[in-house]
Order: sequence, then C-alpha cells, then structure tokens
Amino acid sequence: MVQKTYFKTKDYCKVKFTMNADNAETIEILGLNSDWEKSVVMSKKKDGSFSCELSLPKGSQHQFKYRVNETLWINEPEADSTQPNEFGGLNSVLVL
Repeated sequence: MVQKTYFKTKDYCKVKFTMNADNAETIEILGLNSDWEKSVVMSKKKDGSFSCELSLPKGSQHQFKYRVNETLWINEPEADSTQPNEFGGLNSVLVL
C-alpha cells in the first residue's frame, strides 16, 4: 500500500509504503530516484507487516520494486501504473 501526503508549502510529498508478504524476514524498496543499487530497508512491525516513510520530490515519477528476503521481487499492487523493465517484467510506478 502507498499513502501520499502532500503539503501546500513544501516541494516534496511524504510517501508511506506498507507491505505484507508471507514468511518475510526483510523487505526493501529498490529503484526510487532511479537507484537500483541502494535499497530502502523497511521496518518490520509487530503485526508482521513492513513499512517506511520517505519524502520524495513533487512532480516526480519513480519506478520501483519490493525485494523480499533478498531474492523475491514483488510489485506494488496499488501503484499508479506499471512500466516494462529490461528483464521482461514490470516495475511499479509512483507518480507524485
């Protein structure tokens, strides 16, 4: 799940990512700001879900994927759209 919070006086949007995955020990987000090397590690909550909050520039677009347990790549089901990637799959797209 992706929740966007816009601020009238700020040039960024606060974005909260929340993800559930069976048997997940770690979940990371890759691709934000076109960075597929450095991941954003999500925090595990008591209910077993993972979440994180980031500030991203207004008027920007980001392709991303979740990586579960460092091996399984998952798209965000509530993403604004999807974009084909170079591996023959799809990336989630976030539009701010």
